[in-house]
Amino acid sequence: MLEPWAMAHKRWKKRLAWRLYQNRDLKEARCHHATSESEARNLTALRLGVPIEVVPNGVDVPQSCVRERNCASENKTVLFMGRIYPVKGLPMLIKAWNRVRPQGWQLRIAGPDEGGHKAEVEQAMLASGLSEVVSFVGPVQGATKEWELLHADLLVLPSHSESFGMAVAEALAHGVPVLTTKRTPWQIVSERGCGWCVEATIDGIAEGLRDATSRDVQLLSDMGQRGRELVAAKFQWDSVANRFLGIYRNLTS
Repeated sequence: MLEPWAMAHKRWKKRLAWRLYQNRDLKEARCHHATSESEARNLTALRLGVPIEVVPNGVDVPQSCVRERNCASENKTVLFMGRIYPVKGLPMLIKAWNRVRPQGWQLRIAGPDEGGHKAEVEQAMLASGLSEVVSFVGPVQGATKEWELLHADLLVLPSHSESFGMAVAEALAHGVPVLTTKRTPWQIVSERGCGWCVEATIDGIAEGLRDATSRDVQLLSDMGQRGRELVAAKFQWDSVANRFLGIYRNLTS
């Protein structure tokens, strides 16, 4: 909620809350938890005078992850998974998809509608004539979320801002390569060869889609496996929990 995009969205309400109580409450804390280095930098810029600890969110990594790859005769799948809300950049994604129109691919948008934003995204989809390849599947959790991840060939998160981006971590844990933007803290997917990190613009997303959807299934699978190894090394719950325990021990000693 303290990310620059979030603070600017519905700005007058955020400024009022900041002056009335948020600034005071945050300054009274003994420690602030950031889930990424970029979130920590944004917290530092607020000059709250409180120590910041960076610990990522924990992710469950399935012990066995049998990817349900589509048959050659079926469309391959790009999955968006998250809130349908302006910060997620879905109108940009629809426009980028319309520009690229990758043959043999479908886009599935999974997540809850917030603030009626789904209607805007649907209108963009219909105006672009994409109703045959773009579908809305509603909120997903549990077995439904697992099914979506195991049947996806690529996850896309075209956000204007993210403090962490759980959908990216969950996709990588399931062996799904990722296309996201430089406004998220996931530049590492490009560095580790498990995805694409592009500018948060229609041009940037279109370029990423064009590249990602031109790759064959085996190459995407190899990228997903590298992502799975990355998450297992850096984001599993055991290591995350131990880091939190260390912080709390220091705070209570």
